[in-house]
Amino acid sequence: MKKIIIALFVIGLTSPVFAQVSEVEQLSEVVVKAVNYKYLNATDSKEIALPVRMLERKAASYNVQDKEFYAEDDYQFYTIFFRIPDGTLVAAYNPEGKIIKTFEKFKNASLPNAVSVAVYERFPNWTIVSDVYRVTYNERKGVNKSYKLKLKNGEKTMKVKIDENGVFL
Repeated sequence: MKKIIIALFVIGLTSPVFAQVSEVEQLSEVVVKAVNYKYLNATDSKEIALPVRMLERKAASYNVQDKEFYAEDDYQFYTIFFRIPDGTLVAAYNPEGKIIKTFEKFKNASLPNAVSVAVYERFPNWTIVSDVYRVTYNERKGVNKSYKLKLKNGEKTMKVKIDENGVFL
């Protein structure tokens, strides 16, 4: 009886292996336009909020050259507004589609750990009521990220400004 049960168990484990179809399929070639990799590298962070990351990637993959207004007139730069309920991103593109500069503003984005720890250490009895995350990117100057926080302790309120590393400004 043991041998029959073991044999059925082995057959049960090996039968799904033979049920798999192993056909090789050729995929078409995918071309990725990596014009705005510098912008993505400068603004990317492991602790960035998901809506912020999604909007920045949308701006980086935006192709100005495919739009009607690009064919009509020739400008030095094109300003495009990206908006979601959590925030706004304004990007300036050159005629080749490269991001020259951006201004980003997001309300109540999740804070990086360094910011939360710095606020807690400096203001232990205060709570963060609201925050505004601002990012400015310039092709030549780089990126500047800061948080404006509104803190509350009982009836008292205060506003502080802090960078992404937890340094108060």
